Amino acid sequence: MSHEVVEKNIGLMIVLIIIVISIAGLVQIVPLFYLNSTTQPIEGMEPRSALELEGRDIYIREGCYTCHSQMIRPFRAETERYGHYSVAGEFVWDHNFQWGSKRTGPDLARVGGRYSDEWHRLHLIDPRAVVPESNMPAYAFLEDREINADITPRKLRALQRLGVPYTDEQIAAAADEVRGKTEMDAMIAYLQGLGTVLAHWR
Repeated sequence: MSHEVVEKNIGLMIVLIIIVISIAGLVQIVPLFYLNSTTQPIEGMEPRSALELEGRDIYIREGCYTCHSQMIRPFRAETERYGHYSVAGEFVWDHNFQWGSKRTGPDLARVGGRYSDEWHRLHLIDPRAVVPESNMPAYAFLEDREINADITPRKLRALQRLGVPYTDEQIAAAADEVRGKTEMDAMIAYLQGLGTVLAHWR
């Protein structure tokens, strides 16, 4: 088939381009499914606690991922600002992962342990009280909303079916772990857990 035939037939050109891109994509993506470094959790990683899991759901519900990515690229400018670059083994139990690419606010992949619980609480209640240039909306209402403890065990059970290694004991204790806690408590627990496992990984 000559170039002239392809160039004069736009439909054929589109089909051939799609085939080429599909093959190239498969060649790059399929091997990743067979590498331990991309399919196995990093050493020392534990599933999120019930409270952290509830915080993650609130993070997603409130659309925090639209302004904050959770993936540090392996570039010097990023690692000097945020810390160690992200590795695939950190995200194998995330359904769905929160990598993102938009950074209206800073990347949060390594925010865990960087600030105190009280700092996070003040920042969520009134962002400009602690970061004057912030354009983040306030989330003070999270303090007034209590976690629905009755559905937490079901969330852990669903994730267990997807391969997250929650034990039956953890699932049984999940409701008690979050009962009486507010959405603010859960959000802070989630943020404080982000990226902390990599500090112990080598």
